[in-house]
Amino acid sequence: MLFQVAGQGTRPTFFEMAAAQQLPASLRAALTYSIGVLALRRPILHKVLDYEDEFYALLMLVLETHSLRTTDASFAESLYGLRRRAAKIKIKQADIRSKTSDGIQHSSLEKRQRVLSVVFLVVLPYLKLKLHSIYNKEREARLQASLWGPGDERFEDIDSFVEGEASIASRTSTEAETTIRTQLAKNIQKIMGLCYPWIHATTEGLTFTYQLLFLLDATGFYSVGLHVLGIHVCRATGQELMNTSSRISKIRSRERERLRGPPWVKAVQGALLKCAYVVLDYAQTGLIAAVFIFKMMEWWYQSAEERMSAPTVYPPPPPPPHPMVAKDGIPLPPDRTICPLCSQKRANPSVVTVSGFVFCYACIHKYVSQYKRCPVTLMSADIDQIRRLFHDM
Repeated sequence: MLFQVAGQGTRPTFFEMAAAQQLPASLRAALTYSIGVLALRRPILHKVLDYEDEFYALLMLVLETHSLRTTDASFAESLYGLRRRAAKIKIKQADIRSKTSDGIQHSSLEKRQRVLSVVFLVVLPYLKLKLHSIYNKEREARLQASLWGPGDERFEDIDSFVEGEASIASRTSTEAETTIRTQLAKNIQKIMGLCYPWIHATTEGLTFTYQLLFLLDATGFYSVGLHVLGIHVCRATGQELMNTSSRISKIRSRERERLRGPPWVKAVQGALLKCAYVVLDYAQTGLIAAVFIFKMMEWWYQSAEERMSAPTVYPPPPPPPHPMVAKDGIPLPPDRTICPLCSQKRANPSVVTVSGFVFCYACIHKYVSQYKRCPVTLMSADIDQIRRLFHDM
């Protein structure tokens, strides 16, 4: 078999890694939808939506830091029973027994690796979102400039009607308002707008390459960030999952022991710390429940919404029957490019909408103005029922 579809020991499958990677996006969608619904009754929550990127990055910073400290895994990886392990390649013969099947020894994460993991999980995605928004604004500005010209030149014609002294005063005032800081910000935005497509293409290409190699079992690193940090994602053993709660309690007890000050200060600090732990536990549980509820609702209503939103496709109706030529009407010439009225090749072809026959515009306009009918079918017609036809050259 070319790639791994089932679990083999501690190595997770591609589908487990993909699900863990997609969970933060689902969590963000669930939170945004929930806050949007609550904002309908509490308009103050619209401020949270205005700074959605910052609030979500702060939330994930707290969750990822807590999860890496307590479980050596990201928030999404811990939900799927995965753990991060430092990968160290051993080449000594004495270390053969401690090696895994692929020649790599796994150990717990160092403090530096935890900090850098938070950077790769929270800080870099946030910066990428900001670069994407700057690129979109710069692209819209360039599009508007290509359509309407630069912003300073759009109202050139309007300003020409103003007196000379007023125009000079306005120009000097606008030049005074343009500071070095704003000009530097514009230049940085332009540079980011030019560099972002290359950065985005490079990151997406590296991500696809690493995922493909992981799927083909050619590497143990699922992403370039894990490779830079030297971290393998492994399945947690049953003993590790059972010891997670005891490990969390030990970490929290050590943090309480580090409290300094008089007894009443320690009591206050301990109470605040306990409240923070309770809030954090409830937040994790609530976020997990929000993701699963959101996914369930999305699955439940997806088929019904698709049926309601999908347009009903009906077969095209048959064309109307061909109008009959009247006995006293003008006969049709055998050549369809000939006008029945002047017996010449049609010039400026026009159709009578009541019958559908085509004539020269001058001929049919004169005939309908005089007789108020179609010359072929003798059906009553008016000048307003004449339509010009345009041919593609």
